[in-house]
Amino acid sequence: MSNNDFTSAHVMLAFLTGAAAGAAVAYLTAPRSGADTRAWITDSMASRREEISKLPPAARAAFYAATEAAKGAYKESLVATQAAEAAAAEDES
Repeated sequence: MSNNDFTSAHVMLAFLTGAAAGAAVAYLTAPRSGADTRAWITDSMASRREEISKLPPAARAAFYAATEAAKGAYKESLVATQAAEAAAAEDES
């Protein structure tokens, strides 16, 4: 017999993980340039803020935590990309 003690926190975590994975795949396979994609993400998030404000506090906290984690990951990848581009430019010269 299995133990299926899934709580709403488990379901929310699974949902957010799936959403993050889907967003990552969409971002990596997007046909637009990086600047266009970032502008689209910014616009999308701005339009979702009102919807988010209607969520229960626990879901809202999870959303904001995920958003901050995504911002941190983006900034880290941006720094790594800039460092790689600078190293490639040095190698070319």
